[in-house]
Amino acid sequence: MTVSGPGTPEPRPATPGANSVAVEQLRKEGNELFKCGDYEGALAAYTQALGLDATPQDQAILHRNRAACHLKLEDYDKAETEASKAIEKDGGDVKALYRRSQALEKLGRLDQAVLDLKRCVSLEPKNKVFQEALRNIGGQIQEKVRYMSSTDAKVEQMFQILLDPEEKGTEKKQKASQNLVVLAREDAGAEKIFRSNGVQLLQRLLDTGETDLMLAALRTLVGICSEHQSRTVATLSILGTRRVVSILGVENQAVSLAACHLLQVMFDALKEGVKKGFRGKEGAIIVDPARELKVLISNLLDLLTEVGVSGQGRDNALTLLIKAVPRKSPKDPNNSLTLWVIDQGLKKILEVGGSLQDPPGEFTVTANSRMSASILLSKLFDDLKCDAERENFHRLCENYIKSWFEGHGLAGKLRAIQTVSCLLQGPCDAGNRALELSGVMESVIALCASEQEEEQLVAVEALIHAAGKAKRASFITANGVSLLKDLYKHSEKDSIRIRALVGLCKLGSAGGTDFSMKQFAEGSTLKLAKQCRKWLCNDQIDAGTRRWAVEGLAYLTFDADVKEEFVEDAAALKALFQLSRSEERSVLFAVASALVNCTNSYDFEEPDPKMVELAKYAKQHVPEQHPKDKPSFVRARVKKLLAAGVVSAMVCMVKTESPVLTSSCRELLSRVFLALVEEVEDRGTVVAQGGGRALIPLALEGTDVGQTKAAQALAKLTITSNPEMTFPGERIYEVVRPLVSLLHLNCSGLQNFEALMALTNLAGISERLRQKILKEKAVPMVEGYMFEEHEMIRRAATECMCNLAMSKEVQDLFEAQGNDRLKLLVLYSGEEDELLQRAAAGGLAMLTSMRPALCSRIPQVVSASARRGGGTDQELPAWWQLKGEVLRVWVCSLPRLSLLLGFTSACFSQTTHWLEILQALLLSPNQELQHRGAVVVLNMVEASREIASTLMESEMMEILSVLAKGDQGPVSRAAAACLDKAVEYGLIQPNQDGE
Repeated sequence: MTVSGPGTPEPRPATPGANSVAVEQLRKEGNELFKCGDYEGALAAYTQALGLDATPQDQAILHRNRAACHLKLEDYDKAETEASKAIEKDGGDVKALYRRSQALEKLGRLDQAVLDLKRCVSLEPKNKVFQEALRNIGGQIQEKVRYMSSTDAKVEQMFQILLDPEEKGTEKKQKASQNLVVLAREDAGAEKIFRSNGVQLLQRLLDTGETDLMLAALRTLVGICSEHQSRTVATLSILGTRRVVSILGVENQAVSLAACHLLQVMFDALKEGVKKGFRGKEGAIIVDPARELKVLISNLLDLLTEVGVSGQGRDNALTLLIKAVPRKSPKDPNNSLTLWVIDQGLKKILEVGGSLQDPPGEFTVTANSRMSASILLSKLFDDLKCDAERENFHRLCENYIKSWFEGHGLAGKLRAIQTVSCLLQGPCDAGNRALELSGVMESVIALCASEQEEEQLVAVEALIHAAGKAKRASFITANGVSLLKDLYKHSEKDSIRIRALVGLCKLGSAGGTDFSMKQFAEGSTLKLAKQCRKWLCNDQIDAGTRRWAVEGLAYLTFDADVKEEFVEDAAALKALFQLSRSEERSVLFAVASALVNCTNSYDFEEPDPKMVELAKYAKQHVPEQHPKDKPSFVRARVKKLLAAGVVSAMVCMVKTESPVLTSSCRELLSRVFLALVEEVEDRGTVVAQGGGRALIPLALEGTDVGQTKAAQALAKLTITSNPEMTFPGERIYEVVRPLVSLLHLNCSGLQNFEALMALTNLAGISERLRQKILKEKAVPMVEGYMFEEHEMIRRAATECMCNLAMSKEVQDLFEAQGNDRLKLLVLYSGEEDELLQRAAAGGLAMLTSMRPALCSRIPQVVSASARRGGGTDQELPAWWQLKGEVLRVWVCSLPRLSLLLGFTSACFSQTTHWLEILQALLLSPNQELQHRGAVVVLNMVEASREIASTLMESEMMEILSVLAKGDQGPVSRAAAACLDKAVEYGLIQPNQDGE
């Protein structure tokens, strides 16, 4: 028995019975899908077959076939599970044993993999595949043993140096700490440190209190815990969860950040489980990740309100909670962790959000703490699934605010109002409800007139945040504008005046971009904007206060007149970009909002003229666009921003490691980047200032809209610039996934087209990039777009497929039996669209060169109308009947599916004979088309005497004879080579001149 690799599902003899027939049919369907590279489709077919009461023999085959699919999909845990199920059904199933050994090898469990391989060799002693695999894995085991034994002494020596009091501050000690960190980055090294009581020794390093030793210990622990659940649980058990979390609160910023990184790694390990190979002491540890996770989160929540914890440590704790608690995707039905945190820790989060700046006797906060608390509250609220859960959140918030508002005097009211401000910046629904509590809004208005600066600051900020909704803005316009104007004009404190100004800016922009909806008199917004720019440029004012000037501009730049003045003010733009790079992280969203407004990169749809007329007739309000928001003005503003250095500032913003860089903020930055690369001549500037690198993280993380906008910007850069220069090193491989995401049906036709063009460029660079594109499952989608009605999309898809055809896997798809992929390229080579012809003919030339067996398929493309006998459109190629990946990709969109089927039928009903297509290529006035046609004909002649005979019996010989006598070049040489081969076959005779 010969065992093929994991990519070959097994056939089996059919057995009688209705279920057996159905199982057999589904298994065959799965096998065909597997051969076509559709591993997920094959997996679905095998799974469906398992649900039909299959016999034990069938079940064993189906489970091992599922194991083959999981191996291809690189899900090795599931591959091991499926292979084990097959072995349970049949202990002598050699293929299942082999596949399980492959999965175990990938998981790093070499000792178990070698046992399966030994069993395979004992069952089939003469099988060379098994013998070679056993030799390879034996070599790997010996190498690991050598490595582990050689590191034993090194680990012990490093700890001796680090813990030796005589070596304090020496270069030797520094080198030992660096080596320890490097060793822990490799899983084998981390395991060796762990087994050598390394965690206890690292605890001693932490207890020294020396910054360098603590950093070395924390970074080594990161390697030990990284993606390893059992070692993480053991580490927490040895060190103590409370001890690890407490390091977060130290004053030293570097140590606090290192502890934050360690805790993030621990969270990931506890949530995701073991991903790497070595399992260490897993058998000796009872792993309960859910319990450990809650203990860790509980300690973080306690840290939020502890006195003595540094402000930086408190911010790091909030950042960890933001990342660890909410669900990663709404598709995950389990939000129990969020509900638990709301019940156990909402009050503590609100305490941070409602804290005043460094009040005596209370815990310290930074300028970013309250914003981080708002973001965490927003994330928790958004993670709730039903009205009952949201109502509980509202109730807890309102009870907390009431507890401070009633019975604690003025200090309590200030605390309550500050908490309301925090909610308005986060889950604004909860903030708006809190504003409606008895006496809250009245207290805000009253405190605005207070003579105490701290009280005024709290009240004015609450008033600003309360003006966020149109309903609330109109109320404040009627009741609070005069108060804000008085504060702005008469207050002696710049901190109060600037906040009052922002309140006026926010109210003045309530009409948004609607030119006809203005809250204030003509020219008032320009005056407000001028004052904002003046404060922004005043570097004598602290960054926390200047942030409010940016907030004001973020609202006022809805007005096109303000935009025009702002981009003309070079000093204001420079100050804006400098502030975005400062430690004042809370300014990021305001900066991004102002840039979105200046570049008009918000969503805007031209109103339907008929609907406008109808609205006017019904006396309804019709939004109007400002004359200075027309495309020519927008392009001019973009160029001024580029000249001022906007790209460098945005690159720094993207690199920010702060919860303030929320998904919404990322989306705003993506919108601006897309606007900046709209014009081809501007793209070089964006690339030169690092915009290409900054777009990659934006395209991989954030809102769906933001990721799509960033991906489209990446596509534009990839089309018009050298991708290897734009995305140097390994970054070029990170670009593939965002580009493939633009091929999905929910994207626009322009996005589809630009993604195909960009992927075409990438596919032409290297085989590794083509493999990355294949791994992202782009081929079925590219094939689908080859049937698109729009000629530019169809052409781009064909060009992309032409470049992808350089990969063996794609060539296998064309060579597989029962598909019409090659036929489609032949047909497109006869289309009137010259660019489409060129792409299809290039693909044909490449495929017939690399896979000569395909040459025999070309003559099968006979006249479709003759073959079909004038039949209906119901008769489609085999590609579309059952197993076509493209059909499955498009079936989720019924309107496009009907268009696709109609277009396919039209293609096959109007085509001409394959000989006519090739002759037309050779007779084309376009030299490129001639050359590609000549290469295809040469490949066909060299592939088979029979095909050559068919060609020479037609007018092809005369055409080749004429071309061979033409000017020296690739076309004449290929034509001459065709004739020489025909002479060699004895199909034609040279004339007396030897021609």
